Amino acid sequence: MLFNTPIFFWFFVIFLLFYGFIFLQRTPRLYLILVASLVFYGTWNYKFIPLLVGSAVADYYLALAIGSAQTQRAKKWFVSLSVMMNLGILALFKYADFALNSVAELLQAIGYSVSLPTLSWVLPVGISFYTFQSLSYTIDVYRGDMQPRKGLVAFTAALSFFPQLVAGPILRARQILPQFHRLPLPTWINAKHGFLLITVGLIKKTAADLLAAPAALAFDSDASVSLLETWTGVLAFAGQIYGDFSGYSDMAIGLALLLGFQIPLNFRLPYFALSPVDFWRRWHISLSTWLRDYLYIPLGGKYSRYRNIMITMLLGGLWHGAAWTFVLWGAFHGVIIAATHYLSSLRLFGTLVQSRAWWWRLIKWAITFYLVLLGWVLFRATSLDSALDVLLDMHTVTGLPESGVAAMSIMLLTVGALAGMHLLDYFVINKAAKLENKPWLFWLFLIVGQAICLMIGEPSSEFIYFQF
Repeated sequence: MLFNTPIFFWFFVIFLLFYGFIFLQRTPRLYLILVASLVFYGTWNYKFIPLLVGSAVADYYLALAIGSAQTQRAKKWFVSLSVMMNLGILALFKYADFALNSVAELLQAIGYSVSLPTLSWVLPVGISFYTFQSLSYTIDVYRGDMQPRKGLVAFTAALSFFPQLVAGPILRARQILPQFHRLPLPTWINAKHGFLLITVGLIKKTAADLLAAPAALAFDSDASVSLLETWTGVLAFAGQIYGDFSGYSDMAIGLALLLGFQIPLNFRLPYFALSPVDFWRRWHISLSTWLRDYLYIPLGGKYSRYRNIMITMLLGGLWHGAAWTFVLWGAFHGVIIAATHYLSSLRLFGTLVQSRAWWWRLIKWAITFYLVLLGWVLFRATSLDSALDVLLDMHTVTGLPESGVAAMSIMLLTVGALAGMHLLDYFVINKAAKLENKPWLFWLFLIVGQAICLMIGEPSSEFIYFQF
């Protein structure tokens, strides 16, 4: 059940009617959210509902056990059990076949031809998101960052909360659980901002779907592709994944606001970043901060910064998918982040980093954006060979066909879409209140924006991050 489809519209309208006018007490509303979330999740594959609920029940009782344990050793045993359970489930469904195939390929490379059995299991949608979210709860309780909360229904409803269930943002228990225990009432101010975010998210998703075609030409076509068409395709994918994923996040935050729940921002103009470090402060913020707090910092070691960066980014890449292209994408970002920290520690570059001169900021932006684009090639490519071909095509002119006026027009439209999505985000982050205080302009924007999405959008198009 996709956000950008009529069936979800009616699902949410019916849910709102029950939530706002029939179930007026806390407990019935909790059960309503839980049932609606499980129905929403079950529309993809109802067979995985027990896995979601089982993870919630297990971590709920493990957190209680950690909170009541009398010794540090017992606490560590319970949190270790939670970590092994969550990561074990994730490894089994997401990485088992990847590991077996990689072993088979390695053996074949050294002269042993083997055929290892694979599980070929369907990947439960959203498993990477709700696994990290559930795991953060037991770790926070173990660290003493929060006390275990009683109320299994509230915890399960929070973990399965349908607006952000299948593609985030990844919520910390201390961010969302208190809200489920008090069930905040929606306000008109929050509702207006929610409507605005939903509309902006739909516009970005529609733009992302339109960018899929030029991206596919560069990455999936068997025909020769010109330098201009290759760069257009890479830029198009940068816009596609940004519009698709941030559009989903916007809609998730907006839907939650309509119910009174606050979900933190997940993107903050990432393509305006001035360094690879800055990029990860702006892109998929809920994941980057999760990796920082639960992986990078616990790795510790005063003199192990670069090692910890590489481990964190390698695992961050692997989180996105079971393929060597994702591992290499994570490694690439690890290298450029480590290089950024190293150069910043040098006296010459350290001075330049602090410079506020416009020309230097422009240079930093151009270098950062170029490096991010190189990374997206690894992310989008279906194989390492395909990634190498696209990277070569990006930097090769000879032997390629003429591009023509049409290709130049598509390039300009792609750049315009990229800039337009960022302008929308800048406006929502910094100027939304002004629009929301002008009713005629606010409703005009919503009506026109959603009408355009209905006319040119593709309701059947899934969100890219559903596969992660």
